[in-house]
Amino acid sequence: MPFLDELAWRGLIQDSTDRQALAERLSAGPITLYCGFDPTADSLHVGHLLGIITLARFQRAGHRPIALAGGATGMIGDPSGKSAERKLLSREELAHNTQAIKAQLARFLDFEAGASLLDNADWLAPMRLIEFLREVGKHFSLSAMLAKESVKQRLASESGISYTEFSYQLLQAYDFLYLRRHHGCELQIGGSDQWGNITAGCELIRRTLGVPVHGLTFPLLTKADGSKFGKTEQGAVWLDPRRTSPYRFYQFFLNVEDAMVGTLLRRLSFRSPEEIAALEADQQATPERRPAQRALAQELTRLVHGEQALAEAEKAAAALFGGKLEELSEALLAEVVAEIPASRIPRARFAGEGLPIVELLTLTGLSGSKAQARRDIEGGGISLNNIRVSDPFRRVDSAALLCGRYLLLRKGRKQYAAVIVED
Repeated sequence: MPFLDELAWRGLIQDSTDRQALAERLSAGPITLYCGFDPTADSLHVGHLLGIITLARFQRAGHRPIALAGGATGMIGDPSGKSAERKLLSREELAHNTQAIKAQLARFLDFEAGASLLDNADWLAPMRLIEFLREVGKHFSLSAMLAKESVKQRLASESGISYTEFSYQLLQAYDFLYLRRHHGCELQIGGSDQWGNITAGCELIRRTLGVPVHGLTFPLLTKADGSKFGKTEQGAVWLDPRRTSPYRFYQFFLNVEDAMVGTLLRRLSFRSPEEIAALEADQQATPERRPAQRALAQELTRLVHGEQALAEAEKAAAALFGGKLEELSEALLAEVVAEIPASRIPRARFAGEGLPIVELLTLTGLSGSKAQARRDIEGGGISLNNIRVSDPFRRVDSAALLCGRYLLLRKGRKQYAAVIVED
């Protein structure tokens, strides 16, 4: 399958400046392309995976990707897709964030085999205002800039748009021009919200250099209901393990809805069309086993965090389904507990003979009453720390606490409750 056709099959083409011309250029030999990432935080998140992995696809197909950290454009803030102006970060914050995301990008691309990692602060920061206006600004009409969808949306909003953010498209356009001049870059890729910025760069290069270049966008990742993908109740799902642990990262993809998993496998996985078709068939036949979600979670956790982190995440996930909880470290156990409903109970309740199990079940909400709790136990449906409880008169003392402060209760196969003991 031709490379561009595969991208289309994976749902990775929304807009293209000239798809036929790009297909012909790709078939003629390796092309240099870039995708930009502004350092608005000290970590990228799962929403960025689409751009990163698409760059990696191009490299695996023999092309030369440039991952561009926006050390300069991050000081301005891209208005695309935003309803209000971003908070401007300090130079120190941006420098820290830029170094952090550079390290993350290095996990996905092979910089010893043709990939490059650049920072647009290297050419934008030294540039003087008059020089920028003469070289770049004179090539853009105000009417064309106002016609960009991202600008029109902000102009119509209550907050409007500042001149600072209005100028962002000129800076990104100059990035493309600079990369064309100095690195032979012929293609810019990005999310669909970047279309206006990408076409601005193509137009600037046409006017100044008179050579052909290409732009390509992919659809932004959204959930089946149209809401933004990559958000949880705790906020964004980050690639930095200090912000989102590998276990939570793994769980996020393990729990994606059935309606989305095929789309995510196509767009984020490196599996072949045949492998994805087999996984989808397996998912259709045995949805309770979640084979497609498991394959997706395994591949992305391995890619982002490494083999060891994947093994730990899978061990923690297995612990919820009868695995040995005592084998988990306290940090990993805390991650498991954080994913299920938890009740906080004073340590004094577990002193001496401890707390009756039926009372524990009602406190955590697994059973509606003590009488119901006794029936649940007698029916064989209650487990404490993955061990079935058979005695309805059992008491739970401090010896049962995992790592000295946790308990894990399960009713049936899927109802979980945790206890966190407070001093």
